[in-house]
Amino acid sequence: MKKILITLAATLALTASTSWAQQVLRLSHNAAPGNPKAEASLKFAELVAQKTDGRIKIEVGGSAQFGDDVESLTNMRLGTLAFSTNSQGSTAGIVPEFNVIGLPFLFRDLEHAYTVVDGPVGDMMKKAADSKGLVVLALWDNGIRHTSNNKRPIVKPEDLEGIKVRTPADTMTIDIFKALGANPGPLAFSELYIALQQGVFDGQENPLMNIYTSKLHEVQKYISLTGHKYETTPLLASKMIWAGLSKADQEAIREAAVEAGKLNREMSLAADAELRKKIADAGVQFNEVDQAAFAARTKPVYDKWSKQFPDLVKLIVSEAGK
Repeated sequence: MKKILITLAATLALTASTSWAQQVLRLSHNAAPGNPKAEASLKFAELVAQKTDGRIKIEVGGSAQFGDDVESLTNMRLGTLAFSTNSQGSTAGIVPEFNVIGLPFLFRDLEHAYTVVDGPVGDMMKKAADSKGLVVLALWDNGIRHTSNNKRPIVKPEDLEGIKVRTPADTMTIDIFKALGANPGPLAFSELYIALQQGVFDGQENPLMNIYTSKLHEVQKYISLTGHKYETTPLLASKMIWAGLSKADQEAIREAAVEAGKLNREMSLAADAELRKKIADAGVQFNEVDQAAFAARTKPVYDKWSKQFPDLVKLIVSEAGK
């Protein structure tokens, strides 16, 4: 009888320990500490723990600690990484529809962009990503992008001719800078500072928040406010891992993604207003551009992508009121 009771107690203890076991899932991103993407990722982890009563813990690996964006996408599709606050450009390498959000000079400002991507355009992105083994939990913000370089102020499109510009590994950005006469080339964001410092590239393009938090302004002389495109930060989940979660936990994670996205967007909006002075005080020269001339030079980009995704381009242009 004593042996039976001991065995029963051990079985109950094992069952209790298994039922209360915490599931640890990893989230990867490439941003530096203080970046809206980095801060919102930490907030997302905090909210998931709260909303799942501690059943799920998100371990956040920033600054490409768990791999760069491309590697993270591969690992999510293999089911070895749960989440990534990824870049639009890298995501577009797997889900090419994401390129269309980056059509040149499409949005007036950040809030205009949010209105568009939170509607039918975002729904189409979710459907396209699902077919590639990725779940879009939310479309966070990665800002309106500007151009920096070490050669000269960029005021008109002709000023870009011959300048070596680092871009993300996405076709849309490369198309834009080719249309403007630059010499674009892709490189992982984690390698960008050194590449600029060593003169591998003359310049790059990013929102001010990325330029500042990754200290790119330390190795650039000029920032031209081209505002040439907008990008989201897709918060993605591995479809394989997602399918193994309970419906209740899935709902909690989706809620956390949306709530953390509000922090991300608030920080991004504030960054555009605050960082120009900080970067200028560090010695970087800012200049405005003739945006109408830039937009005219990039019209062929619309023609190209309208052939590849006619319905999606028509939808996003309509939603943007163009």
